[in-house]
Amino acid sequence: MDGYDIIGDIHGYATLLKRLLTELGYKRSDGSWRHRSRKAIFVGDFINRGPEIRETLQLVRSMVESGSALATLGNHEYSSILYHIKDDNGTFMSRHIAGNRIQIQKTLTVFKNLEEEWEDHLKWMRTLPFFLDLGEIRVAHAYWNDQEINRLKEYLPKGRLKKKFIREMHEKRPDMAVIVYKLLKGLEFKSPKDLIIKCSKGLSRKVFTLKWWTNPRNLTFRQLYFGNKFILPDYHFPEEIAPLFEPYLPDQPVVFFGHYCLSEGAEIVQENICCLDSCVDTTGKLTAYRWSGEKILLPENFLIVG
Repeated sequence: MDGYDIIGDIHGYATLLKRLLTELGYKRSDGSWRHRSRKAIFVGDFINRGPEIRETLQLVRSMVESGSALATLGNHEYSSILYHIKDDNGTFMSRHIAGNRIQIQKTLTVFKNLEEEWEDHLKWMRTLPFFLDLGEIRVAHAYWNDQEINRLKEYLPKGRLKKKFIREMHEKRPDMAVIVYKLLKGLEFKSPKDLIIKCSKGLSRKVFTLKWWTNPRNLTFRQLYFGNKFILPDYHFPEEIAPLFEPYLPDQPVVFFGHYCLSEGAEIVQENICCLDSCVDTTGKLTAYRWSGEKILLPENFLIVG
């Protein structure tokens, strides 16, 4: 195999995905898209938002099941799984409230009269991993930390995530659930109640995501936050509340992720780290990175359609 083509968040834009696969040299054969010498990797978030959710899900799934692609769970897939699982008290794990329903409503509408097919897709989603460690490259939806992922490796079952296991993880192993949510949503910082942080719009911001590959020492809020749709002030984190984490270093294996909906397009944020979510629903662009063994990522290896 010559390498991997890592593809960012698709969110129901099947036409763009087929255009991207064609540009990458994949051809439709035996009910799936294939490349004679390469394999695709999807970083998650196939569903919701776009106009071709069912077709996108069918296409991604057919490639994974045929062996021409790999895929990780995105937060949208996992939220959909939780939306259909009840906890031990009979309450849906992702509550059926307005905010959660709005996110998944397009997908639910598409499968309104196709409930058996949707249930089958949900079962398939539970076979997908939260992360891929392929040696020279790693893939997760939003975050990577060696120590936490090694803990998760020891805990997660092999094969499908059974509903019982998901319930038990959230109810009895919140430490593992926290790691899962980091993988799906990134490293979040929650400011103390007595600290008011106002963005450029004058709004108070209590929660925002951080650059998990950057040493936070002596950095400002603006230098450390990532992927948020607002600009934070350019003053330093107080040492007393500065987040503590091990940054992902340049000499570690290459990591690809999505999730952050970058309005400026996909970005190599560090020589060995790349965010591939080009915010397709807003920009109309879908991005892949063609990886062929390099340890230092190259901007010319992006392939963008739109």
